[in-house]
Amino acid sequence: GLERGAKNQFSTFSSFITSINQKKEGIGNRNSPTQLVIPNIKNVRDLPPICLDVRQKQRISIDTLPQEAKAPIPPEPSFPIRTKTVQDFQDDVEKAKSSGDWKAVHNFYSTTFDSFLEINAAFKKDTSSPFNTIEDSGIDAKFVNVVYDALLNTPQDVQKSVLKGIINGLLQEWKGPRTKDDLRAYCILLQNPQFSNTSTYVIYAHLLRQIAALTEADHHFLVHWSKKITQRRFKQLVDRLLQFISLRLFPAKPEEFPPMVKCTWWIPSATKVLSLFNASNSLISPPIISYTDFYNSTLDHIDLMEEYHNWQCYGNSHRFSFCQYPFIISIAAKKVIIQRDSEQQMISFARQSLVDKVSRRQKPDMNMLFLNVKVRRTHLVSDSLDELARKRADLKKKLKVTFVGEAGLDMGGLTKEWFLLLIRQIFHPDYGMFTYHKDSHCHWFSSFKCDNYSEFRLVGALMGLAVYNSITLDIRFPPCCYKKLLSPPIVPCDHNTLVGICDVTLDDLFQIMPELAHGLSELLSYEGNVEEDFYSTFQVFQEEFGVIKSYNLKPNGDKIPVTNQNRKEYVQLYVDFLLNKSIYKQFAAFYYGFHSVCASYALLLLRPEEVEILVCGSPELDMSALQRSTQYEGYQKSDLTIRYFWDVVLGFSLDLQKKLLHFATGSDRVPVGGMADLNFKISKSETSTNWLPVAHTCFNQLCLPPYKSKKELKQKLIIGISNAEGFGLE
Repeated sequence: GLERGAKNQFSTFSSFITSINQKKEGIGNRNSPTQLVIPNIKNVRDLPPICLDVRQKQRISIDTLPQEAKAPIPPEPSFPIRTKTVQDFQDDVEKAKSSGDWKAVHNFYSTTFDSFLEINAAFKKDTSSPFNTIEDSGIDAKFVNVVYDALLNTPQDVQKSVLKGIINGLLQEWKGPRTKDDLRAYCILLQNPQFSNTSTYVIYAHLLRQIAALTEADHHFLVHWSKKITQRRFKQLVDRLLQFISLRLFPAKPEEFPPMVKCTWWIPSATKVLSLFNASNSLISPPIISYTDFYNSTLDHIDLMEEYHNWQCYGNSHRFSFCQYPFIISIAAKKVIIQRDSEQQMISFARQSLVDKVSRRQKPDMNMLFLNVKVRRTHLVSDSLDELARKRADLKKKLKVTFVGEAGLDMGGLTKEWFLLLIRQIFHPDYGMFTYHKDSHCHWFSSFKCDNYSEFRLVGALMGLAVYNSITLDIRFPPCCYKKLLSPPIVPCDHNTLVGICDVTLDDLFQIMPELAHGLSELLSYEGNVEEDFYSTFQVFQEEFGVIKSYNLKPNGDKIPVTNQNRKEYVQLYVDFLLNKSIYKQFAAFYYGFHSVCASYALLLLRPEEVEILVCGSPELDMSALQRSTQYEGYQKSDLTIRYFWDVVLGFSLDLQKKLLHFATGSDRVPVGGMADLNFKISKSETSTNWLPVAHTCFNQLCLPPYKSKKELKQKLIIGISNAEGFGLE
């Protein structure tokens, strides 16, 4: 039943197993390695049900369980004695390759994978030791890797014997909780490279289902054991799970898999197991792989809003939604969710304004549907802050900007210009709200005390408006800022609850004040007598308007010396003071301002790094990517003027390239989806070549006269992009 062509189709999973058990396989000379082929299995019955006490989730760690609540540890099983070493196995494989006799290798594989007990006998470093801690799985990782690396190059009957053994293990009737040996077996089986082949997906799915159904305490062990896997193999495991989910959603050959109605648990099980690897990845600093390696771009093509609404309605209940596992959703997909959620809120608020107007028997007008901001360029900051403060009730409406004395109509371009100029002025050091740190090239909140923090609230609202209206800003906040902005991601109902407070480390301080962080790091590693040589106390000093003020890091801190024993506490309290306590009122106002516009459950989906990308876009300009995605109107990409244009632009300095992007789009930042998302267009301007280029920033459109030479085009383009403030109508 496992021969090529699959002459016999099996009606059930159990008959498939039976057929394998009944098949008599000769162990003589084998054919050369071939690709594993398993017949399609249409009707799959579920594996035996797992005991209730195993399926039940407990939101606690095994380490915190009281003694009386812990399940009794079953007696240690009697392991068969397996003495084969890595070198013995490699010698057997080399002999088989040269002689064509795979008998010894076949025996090893068929025996080793026949049961969970045999897997432990082969791969456990010491079968006499329990290895019941999260720190050491007891798995001989080198042996496992060698065995799996050789597996795909063995004959087909050897590979089939491994799958047969795995099936036997999965079909075992379980009674009571899993042992650590069972968890070890699961950990080893997950790494089987055969599961990259779609023909093994039915077996893979049942393996994932059993792992997903383990208790929280068992998952705790798997998470910690997984962080010891090498980066390359960890990435392979993650990619295999992502591929499994993608192919189940959009199978290349639907007939390969059982009908979706019979395997609705496939994707939830795989996603749950993937979440264990994501948790494992997060435990290490730096992580094993980038958080973006968990993105599944296939999800960009499903109905994301249905997923989002299901999650909103049912939360983390038994109804599955990818939003329960946001690490798998790409930033591009999250941006779509946030944009559509924002649009729905805009429509809702505009509709409510219209209803209120009509109910009062007043004549409605179009302006009431928008957040209309009217400012003078000469008083940009004061006018903007006054407008936002006065129209706080309209912040969730679509933004429209008017510059007094200018005829430009805001189809998006004026809004981008307003944000750019406003941010540039607010963050100027002379304004005093933010301090620019030259060493880290980023801004941080000024710790100066003041009577009114409303301006920080309005700056937060400004940043929220940018996200809400899909505008990228040139703001240079450190990553710590976005971590604080999501602490918590939903504004608490109790106004006495602290907001914007998060766990901060010396690494966070390095990103803002690297010189000070380096000094604190030196203090931690100092080998001499800290108390006598540094003569410091738990007290810090700050200059405010020319006056030196002191602050205790803990009660009576000025009387507590810093010693070798308490220096870690001192450093942690100092970092917490700088990044949390000293700027609490400023950041809390900023936090409430941001969330007054962006309050949405969609924020729960985001990591701090993703919020930063949504706010700032990407600073990396790839003009070659822009060239590939540019559309043309009146020109062909082979026209001489267009060829001149790209020769000039690709040769520009980074500063000039940013000016061009700002001139044509109103922003010098790249959106989340990259240059292709700009929808950049170059149109032919039927005007004299004496004219400068013209841009329609609302539509990311550049109107280019047909200049006759590269020199003329470069000269006119540089003049145009270097003098690009102000709007007018012809």
